[in-house]
Amino acid sequence: MTIKEVEELTGLSRSNVRFYEKERLIFPSRNEKNGYRDYSESDVENIKKIAYLRTLGISIEDIRNIIEEKESLHKVIQNQREILKKQLSDLDRAKILCEKMLRSNEMSYKEFQVEKYVNQLQEYWDDNKPVFRLDSVSFLYIWGSFITWVIIAALCLLVGLWSYDKLPPEIPVQWNHGVVSSLVDKKFIFAYPVACVILRYLIRPVMYAKLQMGNSFGEILTEYLTNYLSFAALSVEIFSILFLYGAVENIVVVLVMDTVVLLGLLAAGIVKMDLRKE
Repeated sequence: MTIKEVEELTGLSRSNVRFYEKERLIFPSRNEKNGYRDYSESDVENIKKIAYLRTLGISIEDIRNIIEEKESLHKVIQNQREILKKQLSDLDRAKILCEKMLRSNEMSYKEFQVEKYVNQLQEYWDDNKPVFRLDSVSFLYIWGSFITWVIIAALCLLVGLWSYDKLPPEIPVQWNHGVVSSLVDKKFIFAYPVACVILRYLIRPVMYAKLQMGNSFGEILTEYLTNYLSFAALSVEIFSILFLYGAVENIVVVLVMDTVVLLGLLAAGIVKMDLRKE
C-alpha cells in the first residue's frame, strides 16, 4: 500500500511514518515498477505499535531494542512505569510546595525564603538534579560567547604571524580537486583575522536583525553562527598553510566536518533550550 493509505489506516501523518523509517524501526519494501515504497499490513501494525509506545514516553532507542529483541517489551514497560512514578512523585511534591507557598497571601520575592519551605536544602538540590542539568550552561552558550570569538580571532592572528615568514610569496585562496586555482600575495594570510572582526562587528548585527523576527533565541543563535563562521575562517587559514606543505588536499572535507559537528551541536543546544521552556 502507499504512504497515503498508511496515513488513512493509522491516523498518523506521513512525516511520522518517514521518521520511523529513517530511524530504522520499519523497513517497507520498494515497488519494482515505480520504485515507490510499498507498505505491508505488517508495516502498518508496527507503525501503530511504535506510535503507541511513543505516547507512553518510551524512547526511540528502547523501541528499537524491543524490535531487535535486545530488550523485552515487558522489561521496558516496567522501567518506564518506574520513571513515570518518579515523575508523578516529583510533580506531586512540587504541587504541595506551591500550595504551601500560596498560603502566604502577601508573599513577595524579596521576603521569600527557601529554607521556610525546604528543610534539607542539599538533599532537595540532589533530588532536582535533572532541572539543574537543563539550567546548566550548554555548549551552545559556551560556543556563542564573546570570549570564544576572541579566542578564535586571536588564533587566526597568531597563526598568521607565526606562519608569515615561512610562507612563499604567494599563497592559495582557491582550490579545485586538490589543485590550486588562484594565488594571492602572502599578506592575505592576515585577511582571516580581519574576517573575524568583520563577522563580529558588521555581519553579526545583520544576522541578529534577521533571526530576531519571531525567534526568542535570536541573540544566542546569532552569536553561535558568528563564531562558527569565524571558526570556518580559522579552518581555511590553517588548511592553506597545511596545503602548501602537502599535508592536506581537499578543503571541502574540512569544511563539511566543521559544519556537521557544529550544526549538530547547534541542534542539540536548541533542543536543550526547548526542553527548558517546557
